Amino acid sequence: MRKCIGGVMTAALWASIVQAESINSLSGSQAIQLASAGVVVSIRPVLRPSVKEYRVSTEGNARFQAWLGAFRERAVEQGIATSTLDRSLAGLTYDRDVIKRDRNQAEFSKPIWEYLDSAVSDTRVKNGRAGLERHRDTLTRIEAKYGVEKEVVTAIWGLETAFGTYRGSDQIIRSLATLAFDARRAQFFETQLIAALQIVQAGDVSPGSMVGSWAGAMGHTQFMPTSYLDHAVDFDGDGRRDIWSDDPTDALASAAAYLARHGWTKGQPWGVEVTLPEEFDYSTARRDHTLKPSEWAARGVVTTNGQAVSDHGQAAILLPAGGRGVALMIFDNFKVIEKYNGADAYVVGIGHLSDRLAGGDPFQTDWPRGDRVLSFTEKKELQARLTEAGFDTQGVDGRTGPNTVNAVRAYQLAQGLLPDGYASLKLLERLR
Repeated sequence: MRKCIGGVMTAALWASIVQAESINSLSGSQAIQLASAGVVVSIRPVLRPSVKEYRVSTEGNARFQAWLGAFRERAVEQGIATSTLDRSLAGLTYDRDVIKRDRNQAEFSKPIWEYLDSAVSDTRVKNGRAGLERHRDTLTRIEAKYGVEKEVVTAIWGLETAFGTYRGSDQIIRSLATLAFDARRAQFFETQLIAALQIVQAGDVSPGSMVGSWAGAMGHTQFMPTSYLDHAVDFDGDGRRDIWSDDPTDALASAAAYLARHGWTKGQPWGVEVTLPEEFDYSTARRDHTLKPSEWAARGVVTTNGQAVSDHGQAAILLPAGGRGVALMIFDNFKVIEKYNGADAYVVGIGHLSDRLAGGDPFQTDWPRGDRVLSFTEKKELQARLTEAGFDTQGVDGRTGPNTVNAVRAYQLAQGLLPDGYASLKLLERLR
């Protein structure tokens, strides 16, 4: 859904909370925690730009206006009416702040346990249960139609916009035009801009009311324009697929429709916390190695209560923090949530929050809270050093995907280490 934002929620809440002005003296985690608690944050007044900044902004806007002229021609060729372009692009200016935010990629990411401390905080669980109760009738009807549990839909609502509290107030067309003009991901954002104009042209929303995050995600459940065109639904029957208004009905139903169309299986867990036996073969803890839960149980993999997990389908073992943290048995529904946002932390956050909303317990296993996750630069260094040592990561991109995990595991096996595939600081130091 919001892969363009760069991953973690990091984008969901952060991009919605932080507007064009800066939040007074708050770190990102503090702002998110305040947002979760429903605290109103004050906005620092914007200082007048310096002469240099003004000159750069003016020159940038001149180039932007030239780009808009060429874009209009491309948009017309793709079926956008000149009347739609006139009312959507009139007076549009380059948004320098959007580019600043797009470039402001954090060097260090949060470890999963810190992310979950916020994503599944007591406050968020409390607010989620209240929202679930307040909209129970609507969510029950959505569940009946799309086969997606009401708690899962509510969890997405909670992580994306704090249950509708922070939906974003950036003008979507201005943001997307600015990002499409920018060379870094121009084609992706131009496609999103065309989709946004198609939404306006269809009459679902006016240009001025199409607001959301700085990166183009919209409404209670933060749909990008192309996702809106493909998956948004008019659940309340008023003739419009309205995900922007205070009434979350269409947005919640659209999130359920999205998951359903990507293969959601009702009644199947996203994942279950499990314990691993002392003799567990950690080389089998990978996404492409699946067994029935009963087969895992025969190998000693059971719930934290010592029971076999029910046979809901093929399942894999996921170790989000390596062999010293929570172990999860994950099912196909895990992959479906990944379609919304591909970050493991996000998927675990959605799944665990949905379980808590349904009355489930917190995770029983401790996380390795003394560990520090690798920075982007350190991840690239790890990949380079692994590849140089003969354990090819298939590229040096700073992302610890399956190829890097497999390379880490191969190195660990060769060194006689616990082969959990976890890219830790200790592992990098050993490679150095």
